Amino acid sequence: MPIGSDPGADTVPGYAAWRKGVAEVLAKSRKVEASELGDEPERLLEVTNYDGVTVSPLYTRRDELPEPALPGSFPFVRGNDATRDVQRGWYVSARFGGADPARVNEEILAGLENGVSAVWLNVGGAEVPVAEVPTALRGLLFDLAPVTLQAGTEAAAAATQVFAVLDGYQAADRSDIQVFLGAAPLTSLFAGRPDIGLDDTVELARAAAARNETVRAITVGGVAFHDAGASDAQEIGAAVAAGLDYLRELTAAGLDVADALEQMSFRFAATDDQFETVAKFRAARRLWARVAHELGVPEFGNAPQHAVTSEAMLSQRDPWVNMLRTTLAAFGAGVGGADLVTVLPFDAALPTGELDVSPAFSERMARNTQLLLLEESHLGHVQDPGAGSWHVESLTDDVAGAAWAFMQEIERAGGYRAALDSGLLAERIADTKARRTADIAHRRTAVTGVNEFPNLAEEPLSEAARAPSTVRYGAAFEALRNRSDAYLAVHGKRPRALLVPLGPVAEHNVRVTFTANVLASGGIETVNPGPLEIAGIGDAATESEATLAVLCGTDARYGAEAAAAVEQLRSAGVATVLLAGPEKAVAEVSGTQRPDGFLTARMDAVTTLSGLLEKLGA
Repeated sequence: MPIGSDPGADTVPGYAAWRKGVAEVLAKSRKVEASELGDEPERLLEVTNYDGVTVSPLYTRRDELPEPALPGSFPFVRGNDATRDVQRGWYVSARFGGADPARVNEEILAGLENGVSAVWLNVGGAEVPVAEVPTALRGLLFDLAPVTLQAGTEAAAAATQVFAVLDGYQAADRSDIQVFLGAAPLTSLFAGRPDIGLDDTVELARAAAARNETVRAITVGGVAFHDAGASDAQEIGAAVAAGLDYLRELTAAGLDVADALEQMSFRFAATDDQFETVAKFRAARRLWARVAHELGVPEFGNAPQHAVTSEAMLSQRDPWVNMLRTTLAAFGAGVGGADLVTVLPFDAALPTGELDVSPAFSERMARNTQLLLLEESHLGHVQDPGAGSWHVESLTDDVAGAAWAFMQEIERAGGYRAALDSGLLAERIADTKARRTADIAHRRTAVTGVNEFPNLAEEPLSEAARAPSTVRYGAAFEALRNRSDAYLAVHGKRPRALLVPLGPVAEHNVRVTFTANVLASGGIETVNPGPLEIAGIGDAATESEATLAVLCGTDARYGAEAAAAVEQLRSAGVATVLLAGPEKAVAEVSGTQRPDGFLTARMDAVTTLSGLLEKLGA
């Protein structure tokens, strides 16, 4: 994690001492001399994200950038509202829906009484019928709680219902009433979701612009790109490109630029990478402000931002960890200056009722996640608390640069719709998704409870929960666990592997732990009989009834004992023998005494585990 304190420049002894300490630690871990690491050993600790942005291990005064303008001022990096109520902070938004509008109304009012401060209403289809929108919103104080609609193809009809309700609503200042109509045809087109047409969206925007309330017709849904695998800069750049297409349509229909800009809002995903999320929302505001500046009305570049915790980062396995993920995401979005934040329930990746908890409990935990941040941690009391941090400011600048470059690439391709039609947008995002998928498969990126620290004692998922997913980061590992669950249902036990620890605990413990962890991530249970003498390996294998065994020890121990251990296992009927470690450790071993494969930290765990499950009959 980057450090916020400043040890000074290279000439200051504090920085030199830190650099020397880095060199000593790295030299020890790499078994080399410190002098072999060069003049800047800290460069070995740098991390490059999917946008090509390099994150350093330490930020100092050397990384200082000019101070951004105050909140509420162009380019709005530090927030859209200079006079935001510090007691409220951001709006705590929650989603409501269901076929029974009276029940939905009860849930909305109960939510507002218990900390919700913004309503996100699902309309149409299996949700609230369009004609019943007034029933669902009965009793709502519109000037205190913003309303967001998600009505898809029925957005215009739903808006008509909301306008009718507002016409009868009394308010001292109607501009305090905020309504987001949620029309999102361009980003829905990318996601393959039905939505209102673009021409109807333009007409809806014209109607919204004529209202006395603060009504924004269009939501640029960057979440669609995130769910497809986009990086942060790609999500921002694609959203801004879509926003530009909307502006062209609106101004061509007769709206002036300022009115067109005031019909826009943005929705972005917030992830458990808190610093990336903080920088993402700050950078997104900078980009849209730049668009307004280029159009000659910089003061109208402060489109509201709605943060939604990432669905892709959620896991079905050990879903309680999702509470930690969404807390970090909400923290990042709030500190990053999002105007509204929606935290998805921790069990959102599972069918309703899958866990032994009520929907009310899940929703309360999602709501209270934000309330704890606001009312106990007091995050809303300071606008843009990350301002001035060398790391946050540098990361914001770098993400903004990468996002602007991606938006320009889309514009050079003919604009958002042209890039969509040509496949350029999908191709670029797919490339990023493939890199992330590979990182997770190789366990370079940890998904706790999925590819790291899995819990095989969990109850198997229902058939409904095992539906394939291309959204969740851990979907490939979850599919392996589903195969294990299916095997368990048929055989009464999980696929099993025997661990064969060689030498004392001090020698084999690291590789035993690694092997048990990685096999469990694929749903394979391990049996550990403890340290074994060569002569006792065959008996342990027979007792375990395992057809898969993994040798665990040091490279030196493998050189002395691996061949005999493999021979013992084969004699006991073990069909597949693996070795936890590199192939070079048994370079001199051949024939039937050679292991069938090798488990290493750099392997593609998904491919390896899938093959092992197949061998074990799963």
